[in-house]
Amino acid sequence: MNVQPDLDFIRSLKEAGGDTLKKCYQCATCSVMCPLSKDGSPFPRKEMIWSGWGMKEKLIADPDVFLCHQCGDCTANCPRGAKPGDVLGAIRAYAYTHYGWPAPLAKLASSAKGLPMLIGIPVIVILIMWLLSGAMHIPSQEDFAHHGYQQFFGTWSFKWYAKNIFFIVLIMVPSLGLGLFSAFKGITKMWKAMAENEGVNPDYRPSAVQFTKEFLWPSIVEIIQHNRFKECTTHIDRVRGHLPLMFAFIGLFIVTCWSLLKNDVLGLIWPSLHGPLPLTDPFKILANVSAVAFIFGIAVLWSNRKKAEQELDTKVTFYDWFLIWEITAVGVTGLAAELLRWAGMPTMGYIVYFFHLVAIMMLFLYLPYTKLAHLIYRTAAYTFEKYRESAFAQK
Repeated sequence: MNVQPDLDFIRSLKEAGGDTLKKCYQCATCSVMCPLSKDGSPFPRKEMIWSGWGMKEKLIADPDVFLCHQCGDCTANCPRGAKPGDVLGAIRAYAYTHYGWPAPLAKLASSAKGLPMLIGIPVIVILIMWLLSGAMHIPSQEDFAHHGYQQFFGTWSFKWYAKNIFFIVLIMVPSLGLGLFSAFKGITKMWKAMAENEGVNPDYRPSAVQFTKEFLWPSIVEIIQHNRFKECTTHIDRVRGHLPLMFAFIGLFIVTCWSLLKNDVLGLIWPSLHGPLPLTDPFKILANVSAVAFIFGIAVLWSNRKKAEQELDTKVTFYDWFLIWEITAVGVTGLAAELLRWAGMPTMGYIVYFFHLVAIMMLFLYLPYTKLAHLIYRTAAYTFEKYRESAFAQK
């Protein structure tokens, strides 16, 4: 076989944490020790071979790269210190940039050099929107106590749609829309590459309902249950961080939807529903419990990452820490904004709330380029794994 190594790809892997890949001497200990590796499709040994040879096209079209949970079992038992888990993590980081759209934004989110711009873009956008809203001022303590942050972008006389919601939607929906559209383009491109790489029959496809029922939905359930995470041994406590974060995101999403419904739909019929949720409200309790779970999950992830760097000598990378800092900013500013509202401190409250909006916009806008993208790409890989083993994928 004639192999044309992509030297730029190898260099990018080394920069993203896979700098030990050349230490691998193909003993296969990693595949033996990995509890997720299957007999018919073992990893990460073959991925280490392809990485050393610079076979980029094979790696970014390999679903096993995304099935790896980087639990550390292979790295902890590698006799040469090649750190296969870190190498696969570096491949995923490269894949998110490769599949990302638009390409300049994906590249910007791939290294610490772009961090000022990554923060600056949402800061400028929200600052301009706040200025255009005509509400760039700090409210009185009385107004702050009564309205909280529901008049951050001001009010107007049109009762059918609140001005504050209008501006938040104007900022967040395009940000999330761009993130989701980019993710859709990315997984579509990846699925096509995986199908070609596996030799999947393109002429024999299930219906949308059958595909969802037999492949997509079982994959989502398996991911929610964290079944494969629980099979890992070296860093089994990672489940303690991921599960609270996942349920916190679900809880906060439910509360956000209810808040919009209460204030901007039901509130038009019953004006008494306008205003912040009282502490005794079930949805407020859910919000606070979710916030605590969010902070707890972040703390566990933070601890686990530091532990991996100390015990397994995992390389410190922008790819890993950017997401941790990003979700930390979302959680801390959200909780701080609420505490400042309770304390009746409008000046500090509005400043912190401004940066809370910045953090949320960053989370939405850069979703498909950061480590959070594994939620999307890993789901696609889980689904493809089930699909390639079915009769539909056979020629």
